[in-house]
Amino acid sequence: MSPGGANFLWSLPRYGDLRHLETTTAARSASLRYLQQVAQAADSLSYFGVLLPAGRSSEDTWLVASSLVPVTDRLRFLVSMRPGLLSPILAARMTASLDRLSGGRLLINVVTDDDSVESKHGGILDQDERHAAARKFLIIYRRLLAGKEVASDERHAFGETEKLLIPPLQDYGPPLYLGESASAGIDVAAEAVDKYFTWGGPPARIAEKIAAVSAAAYRKRRRVTFGIRLHVVVRETSEEARAAADSLVDHSSAKTVAFSHQLLARIDPAARQCRVPLHGDRCEKVEISPNLWAGVGLISGDGAGTALIGDPRTVAARIAEYQSLGIDTFILSGYPHLEEAYRFAELVFPHLRIAEPDLDDLAVGQIAPNSYRAAGTRFGAA
Repeated sequence: MSPGGANFLWSLPRYGDLRHLETTTAARSASLRYLQQVAQAADSLSYFGVLLPAGRSSEDTWLVASSLVPVTDRLRFLVSMRPGLLSPILAARMTASLDRLSGGRLLINVVTDDDSVESKHGGILDQDERHAAARKFLIIYRRLLAGKEVASDERHAFGETEKLLIPPLQDYGPPLYLGESASAGIDVAAEAVDKYFTWGGPPARIAEKIAAVSAAAYRKRRRVTFGIRLHVVVRETSEEARAAADSLVDHSSAKTVAFSHQLLARIDPAARQCRVPLHGDRCEKVEISPNLWAGVGLISGDGAGTALIGDPRTVAARIAEYQSLGIDTFILSGYPHLEEAYRFAELVFPHLRIAEPDLDDLAVGQIAPNSYRAAGTRFGAA
């Protein structure tokens, strides 16, 4: 990334797309054709990448990313991966394959499941177990991607080891992202990932989070970089932007808010506080910082709960404020995702310093596929 520049990713619509958060009027399904449209728009608009969120009610992130590789050129894919659903050996193989086949365009978002229901279906029941499992998973996973051998199965004492025969294209594997608010999750991030991202919040609170994670990483003699997850509502004028934000929730009701709170009840308290900093139960009460609106989280119990709203120069100034704290990556979304990807890029990018793409630095295919032989043969053997 160029000095002073930031990377901007756009989120793919995991459940489909909406114009109003509380109604399916004019909704769009998350079909392959539509996901390709959004990804191709992000690619042509020079977004750094797209986030592929994971969930039981959304399409598999690995398969979606694979389907988008051939229809995009430079776009990166931030694939969400839950350690509880995959063995580290299988995950490393999948990662290496997708990294190579995409030409080094893979990023990994490690999901440690602050959602108790998702965790339960992944076989992990409580927070301590979740973080212990994630830490163990990431140690093995990263060793494999770095080309090291690991025990193939700790339940057996046969002395067998596992090693990737076909390595990832990116040295040591794709960068790992993680967003987690619990203190144990911060420790996992400090120990094992490259980028910690936080839900949107007032700059003072984000500064505190950055300081806490940086200190935890320093104690482990590591350095972690930072990103933030936000919705955006940008229009030519601030008045138009606020009207557009209001239109997202203009059919909200007490029943809608109550249902959203039911969804949030299953989120860990620390994560809930960061994802949806609600003030009461009315959208007009939830501007929690200048141009930072939490009305999305009031209606939707899933995903980013806060949105930057305003005219292009104002939103760019708020982004610069986050950058001054140490944020170098912005993971954004808007409704509908296709139109808002265009709108944000066309209106706000001219006011921002965008990081220069670095894919040309990757020598695609520099490691010949046949450099590694199947088990039982030696490299170089006749």
